[in-house]
Amino acid sequence: MKYLLDIFLLPILLILFYLESFVKLFIPKRRKSVAGEIVLITGAGHGIGRLTAYEFAKLNSKLVLWDINKNGIEETAANCRKLGALAYPYVVDCSKREEIYSSAKKVKEEVGDVSILVNNAGVVYTADLVATQDPQIEKTFEVNILAHFWTTKTFLPVMMANNHGHIVTVASAAGHIAVPFLLTYCSSKFAAVGFHKGLTEELVALGKTGIKTSCLCPNFIKTGFIKNPSTNLISTLEPEYVVEKLMEGILTEQKMIFIPASLSPLLKLERILPERFLSIVKQKINVKFDAVIGYKVK
Repeated sequence: MKYLLDIFLLPILLILFYLESFVKLFIPKRRKSVAGEIVLITGAGHGIGRLTAYEFAKLNSKLVLWDINKNGIEETAANCRKLGALAYPYVVDCSKREEIYSSAKKVKEEVGDVSILVNNAGVVYTADLVATQDPQIEKTFEVNILAHFWTTKTFLPVMMANNHGHIVTVASAAGHIAVPFLLTYCSSKFAAVGFHKGLTEELVALGKTGIKTSCLCPNFIKTGFIKNPSTNLISTLEPEYVVEKLMEGILTEQKMIFIPASLSPLLKLERILPERFLSIVKQKINVKFDAVIGYKVK
């Protein structure tokens, strides 16, 4: 009898929650303060990581900046200091687990306990599977997903003890939909989206509701990582716009941040539309970029 009652109540709850979500669309979301928080950003020596560091600096956060490029990370730190923030640069290769662990230990000793972690470092190789070298495949997974495990694993325990923190996963729209000649990258970003979702559910199961999670999933960005990207549907994004939306998502504690927002309904449609129709749509969208093609028809 209880089972039947639960089944009867589910549609009612669904309607109520839809109404609640609709009403919230018209209520400005409250932004949290990150002043005084220790924010660690990987891949902060350029691009999205650098611009994100600048935004946190403006909000009086204390910055811990990681990047494999010494000159890049020091330049980011210097500019953050000009904005009035404390900034600590560390040269870290995020493809190496032990280097992540040893650098994290230094951060704890020299700066303090990280309360906001932005897993941003990433690499991409534009090529078909045949042309992608084995070390490139390994590097992609080491940086784009395995590093997320090592950084989160080392900084999460203190967040859990305090039931306070925020873990940001920088993924991609390519973590939801596959793109030819980005096989390795897409696979790693699918894993990053899964990492975010799995971690979110695990924190809820452990009762650590004070630790928030966000996942950034943008379309192509003009950062130079992918050469000459274009589509017929969605324009290539400016890095400044992406970071603006990312910060808005972090400060309002959004779990999934799609940029542009129209990506979300498009990705939902992909699950229900017929495969042949989707094939035609993808041809019309016509995603293009420079890539190495190793397979040749003989």
